Amino acid sequence: MTPMTTTSDTRLAIRATTPPATATRTAAGPGAPGANPRTAADPAVRIPAQVAPADACTDAPADPDAPPAPHDPCAHGFLPERPPVRSMIGTWTRLDAMARAAAVAPDQETAVAVVEHAHRADELSALRQRVSRLSPRNAEAAAMRVAVIAVSCGWSALDPQAPAAREVANDGFLDLWAAIAHRIDHDQFVALPTLALHNWAPERKPRRHIPIDQLARTEQLVPIVRWAPEGQPLSRLDRLMLAATRLEAHGIWLFRLADTLAGRAPDDSSTPTALRRLVRIQHALRAQLHSEALELAAAPATDQQRAVLAALAEQGALEPPVLQAADAVLGIGGRRMGDGRRQLLRRHLPAQHRAWLSAMDRHCAPVRTLAHRGGPDAAVYREAQESLIALRRTYTALVHTAAAPTNGPLPTAA
Repeated sequence: MTPMTTTSDTRLAIRATTPPATATRTAAGPGAPGANPRTAADPAVRIPAQVAPADACTDAPADPDAPPAPHDPCAHGFLPERPPVRSMIGTWTRLDAMARAAAVAPDQETAVAVVEHAHRADELSALRQRVSRLSPRNAEAAAMRVAVIAVSCGWSALDPQAPAAREVANDGFLDLWAAIAHRIDHDQFVALPTLALHNWAPERKPRRHIPIDQLARTEQLVPIVRWAPEGQPLSRLDRLMLAATRLEAHGIWLFRLADTLAGRAPDDSSTPTALRRLVRIQHALRAQLHSEALELAAAPATDQQRAVLAALAEQGALEPPVLQAADAVLGIGGRRMGDGRRQLLRRHLPAQHRAWLSAMDRHCAPVRTLAHRGGPDAAVYREAQESLIALRRTYTALVHTAAAPTNGPLPTAA
């Protein structure tokens, strides 16, 4: 038997140098779907104590010399480490108001008029001057609102720094967009990860602090910037974005199994066990998407919201990060993808997330050799691939339901 190994560079920048934690990772408990004895007993994979969330976005200067916070996908997937900033204060309330007005605009022309009005009032330049003072967490909150405005105005495919963009979009908004992209070191953030994973909040304040993935799984979630007017039911686009957030939260088991499979030999006796757990998780995620479908189909929608979805889909910017993590392990999705296509989908993720996925590509390569073998272990691997294909198709069907309701039912959950 080949001993089970996990290469040290797999955890590289993806694994935080973790201080002693006060609570073990709940998800790695003995009865959890993605649990395994190695990770459950390893103190290095405990969740670090987190600071209580702050709800207000401030203009407090960010420390330019502070190193970026390490990200541990095994702790909370690609969700933010703390709940997104719900309320912005100071000058940034204007950006919040612009995003809310653009989201409920009946068409792109109305959304553009909102931006033009802010430009004439010098609000955009005032915000641009304060970008460098935003903390990383508050810069992500501002980026989410900029993403809402960009897709509402039909500018999502633009490069804010390209000269040609100034012939299409408002100069002041492009300057703000480019400054925020520089602040978060990510110029492709107008995508599902920004619109969904940074645009939610628990409906009620939790009684106690709980890990972010558990919070998103167990609490009723509401959008911070709504695509439906206040006082009206959530729109299909609202519900799709919340469904993507919940998918990420429930998919935390998948991230942990990916880390477990990294570096394992295909003939390791524990490899098929981990793959069977991966199959169960993907089946559970598929069933969850089916449970979302009926409410989403019954929700109201507008032509403007369908245009937003179509624009994001055209850019390949609707792929949930958790599905990309599964693809990094198994090497296949709804269709076979070359490295170029895979990187095209990943360009909408932050650099640290792309680095983690690239590490999984490398370190799960031995497991993927099962695709060319025979025997029961190879059969389990192929079952995992097929379950990912089915999960991706179900998600695609959910997107189609949000964009244009169909009379036919979704594929039956296995």
